[in-house]
Amino acid sequence: MTETTNQTYELAVTRDFVAQHFLTVPDAGAEGEIHSHHFTAEARFGGPTLGEYGYLVDIDDVNAVLDGLEGRYRDALLNDLPEFEGHNPSVERFARLFGDRIEDAMAEPNPTVLVVRLWEDDSAWASHRRSLDR
Repeated sequence: MTETTNQTYELAVTRDFVAQHFLTVPDAGAEGEIHSHHFTAEARFGGPTLGEYGYLVDIDDVNAVLDGLEGRYRDALLNDLPEFEGHNPSVERFARLFGDRIEDAMAEPNPTVLVVRLWEDDSAWASHRRSLDR
């Protein structure tokens, strides 16, 4: 069977870490105080073709990027990080920023889509989807 453009492959890798933040919106209530979340980050890649070795994206490469991101955010107060300066550290913004860093670090030509899903607890998550123009 040959690959066609109506097929899509997906690969996802997850990481868990604890980080702190406080919301900076009016009337944030308890969320306006420093508190922790046990985040689960999922990086999901999609695309119509596989590379030379039959991979959409090399899992070892994804793991290396996520290891670096986990190291950056684990036990951090998000509000103190430059990427959140002047912004409310919402889970939606965090998902986009996580995706920015993944896209910047990945060199794989095959994935055409990246979706980052970031859970802030067992029942609430946000995601950010982007096309990967290579």
